[in-house]
Amino acid sequence: MLSRLSALTLGLLFAAPLAAQQPAVANVPAAAASAPALSARLSVDPKVRIGTLPNGIRYYIRKNTLPAKRAELRLVVNAGSVLESNDQRGYAHFVEHTAFNGTTHFAKNELVQYLQSIGVRFGADLNAYTSFDETVYILPVPTDTARLVDRGFQILGDWARGQRFDSTEVVNERGVVHEEWRGRRGAGDRILQQWLPTALKGSIYAERLPIGTEQSIMAAQPSILRRFYDDWYRPDLMAVVAVGDFDPATIEARIKREFGAIRPAPHPRARPVLQVPDNKDPLIAIATDKELTSTQVEVVYKRPRELTRTVADYRRDLIAELYVSMLNSRFSEIAQKPDAPFLSAGASKSGFIARSMGGFTLAATVKDGGIERGLEAVLTETRRVDQFGYLPSELEREKQDLLRGYERAYAEREKTLSASLVREYVSNYLETEPIPGIEKEYALVKQLLPTITLADVNASARAWITDENRIVLAAAPQKDGVPIPTAEQLRAVFARVNREQVTAYTETVSDSPLLATRPTAGKITAERTIPGVGITEWTLSNGARVLVKPTDFKADEIQLTAYAEGGTSLASDANYMSASLASQIVSLSGIGAFNRVDLGKKLSGKAVRLGPGIEGTVSQLSGSASPKDLETLLQLAYLHFTAPRLDTTAWQAFRNQVGPFLANRSSDPRSVFGDTIQVTMAQHHARQRPWTTALFNEIDPDSALAFYRARFADAGRFTFVFVGNVEPATLKPLVEQYIASLPGKGTKEQWKDVGIRPPTGVIERVVHKGVEPQATTQILFTGPFEYAPQNRFALRALTDYMQIKLVETLREQMGGTYSPNISGSGSRAPRQEYTIAVGYTSDPNKVDTLTKTVLRLVDTLKRVPPTQADVDKVKAQLIRSREVEVKQNGYWMGNIVARDRAGEELVGLLSAYDDMVRKLTPAQIQEAAKKYFDTGNYARFILLPETPVPKA
Repeated sequence: MLSRLSALTLGLLFAAPLAAQQPAVANVPAAAASAPALSARLSVDPKVRIGTLPNGIRYYIRKNTLPAKRAELRLVVNAGSVLESNDQRGYAHFVEHTAFNGTTHFAKNELVQYLQSIGVRFGADLNAYTSFDETVYILPVPTDTARLVDRGFQILGDWARGQRFDSTEVVNERGVVHEEWRGRRGAGDRILQQWLPTALKGSIYAERLPIGTEQSIMAAQPSILRRFYDDWYRPDLMAVVAVGDFDPATIEARIKREFGAIRPAPHPRARPVLQVPDNKDPLIAIATDKELTSTQVEVVYKRPRELTRTVADYRRDLIAELYVSMLNSRFSEIAQKPDAPFLSAGASKSGFIARSMGGFTLAATVKDGGIERGLEAVLTETRRVDQFGYLPSELEREKQDLLRGYERAYAEREKTLSASLVREYVSNYLETEPIPGIEKEYALVKQLLPTITLADVNASARAWITDENRIVLAAAPQKDGVPIPTAEQLRAVFARVNREQVTAYTETVSDSPLLATRPTAGKITAERTIPGVGITEWTLSNGARVLVKPTDFKADEIQLTAYAEGGTSLASDANYMSASLASQIVSLSGIGAFNRVDLGKKLSGKAVRLGPGIEGTVSQLSGSASPKDLETLLQLAYLHFTAPRLDTTAWQAFRNQVGPFLANRSSDPRSVFGDTIQVTMAQHHARQRPWTTALFNEIDPDSALAFYRARFADAGRFTFVFVGNVEPATLKPLVEQYIASLPGKGTKEQWKDVGIRPPTGVIERVVHKGVEPQATTQILFTGPFEYAPQNRFALRALTDYMQIKLVETLREQMGGTYSPNISGSGSRAPRQEYTIAVGYTSDPNKVDTLTKTVLRLVDTLKRVPPTQADVDKVKAQLIRSREVEVKQNGYWMGNIVARDRAGEELVGLLSAYDDMVRKLTPAQIQEAAKKYFDTGNYARFILLPETPVPKA
């Protein structure tokens, strides 16, 4: 279960746009003859069936066949933590938890067990979230049979009015919710606690974080939970959403049957729309924490939320999107300069905590001590736009990108996953977000974009940026020598920016083609078809191989991966650090004649991405493109082989960005814990040293570029894999033009074993770091492994089974942790070995008890095979996951590359695996446990707070 918080966030923003400006002058929009009347109401997508039952429950139904034989169901409750009374802190969220612990038709944990038996995984599939204003239950179900669908709606009905609030289950669930609360603790949460009283001053939102308080969680009583449930879980505050592979008329009848009998509340409490009060003077909150690893500053301009109901509203939203995108492009360009005033910055226009509020936000991550400079920089750039406006070239690029995005969405209209559509309908119910459908939206965008002028965009933010309703938030690491500005100093920044003269933004945009000259084409010298899996293999005149797997899973996607053995293992120890960042340095520098900023401009309006990667035993390119941009994708691939570059300016900017992170990372308990695991499991190998400033200083960018060039000097070493909506006949001449033409001698490289080995025996390491009363445990089992399909399958079946048992035992029975996890993987290079990782957070005083329980589960499985019922759950989950996976391009790409690198037959991707699932037995899982759970050879790592936690 997931409690989601709509908090203040900062994102890293990419790509950049650039002709001299004059002060902005208003101009008149050119009318588009085909544009609809601005006053026209936005229609509702006719593909969705919407209705309201007599008792007030609203429903949304839509047939969608991706994924096949699946339905995404949601129960949406228009009630969240802001509706709690003072004795119910956190109980909106607690009620969400108890929904899984006893209802009319499912006693105690029978619900989870039933869903596992039909292949629905707890947490990964079955889930829920609680926010300030709503609670949403997430239930994907198979639609193979009417019985499964009926049970799905029965479960939604139980959540709506059939919760039991058994006293024993409530007491047990206190521990689970408490562990969720504990897991959230840390620097970020402490900063939020310092910010909220100021940012939300005068509002109940400041006092109603959905998770509640430790005291309220541990005092939860069935009667108080029932009171919240009875007050707010009622028909007039609920919606049922169903999207999937089914007959809509049948589903509508099911909804009416299941939910129509729920009685309206006889005396319903008013559901208030709560506000965040206006503020005349700026609200300024400055927070520090000794575990914080970055310094941030943020300005929020509050304003009433704008509803989108008409064509004019939709046009307004497009203008805002263009404005924000262009501003973010400028911020990204500034951040790539060596003397940048911020490490990253971004703007957004969206909701602000309360549903009734919107906000325009400017935010920056800065160097320690750089809050004032960073704030001044984002405010200055925004003022520059206000005074001079954007350039015509900037607007044209953003229009191209925006239109291209809608074009791609339209192309995928028959390939959209049900979960994406469900989110739209949930937002429509809760926040009246429009749902005209992509066909209508694409038509609107094509009609409205030509009518949007520079004057429209330049003027849009003038109503957003005001002296009133302004919030300023800053956060910084608490450490000696780092100056923290006062509230007065931050106010002075605004005054200073208003007085300063700004100059116009300028840019130069190259008209040069991506490739100056077309290379001399090579040839495909051999061709074969791999039966059973629809893969074509070509051998090229330069020695390279190409594998092509056409699919119809996505209409507008072709994925590309090119790989060759070797990777960083071929670097000397002395040059390893430079080699390890070689691909990133090339990416930062751009390609061919274009630096990174100019390359982003050059690719405006194209749906294409490609990047290099050099890892331990492999060098590769990976990316994707729309079919219409396939040639551009291959041109980029050609340039990554033949024209990598080093941009020393970009490298210096990157050094400046990394420096503050490295300076502060040792303050983060989880970083220190992760470093301990890393060095211990590598037995202090030089190539597994934790990141520090000294380690980073070992990187020489010239050596990095030289290493990159050596890895990509011979394309004949590479295999190129294409998966997606690609026609071999269309691809063939492009492959000959841009891949067969690459330099290729056919020399082979092989990775080297650099000698990194895990320790043997039972290893224990305890790290004391952090102030929160929380512990993190990581248990790692390692050993030799025969890298073969049947062994990889056995390892997955084992860990899937253990995931079920860990949740059942550590979480549900003991209440000892919120989200225990286990994962297992086998590796082929540089050695065949496996790793199984078990991890969870807990009360520090329960660490040993939980570890003993994990080892007891392991020991029991090695002595006693699992029940057939539990094995059937594993099989159901594997089958259901498989049904979805084989319809995804990413699944095919990952498996083709992995099997091809291992020298395995690609035909085994389908029937062989399915046969292994069908034949899975309890004895196989038991045998896997005996082989891979060696209790004489594991490492346990524990992160504990610096100060011992008193025992309860």
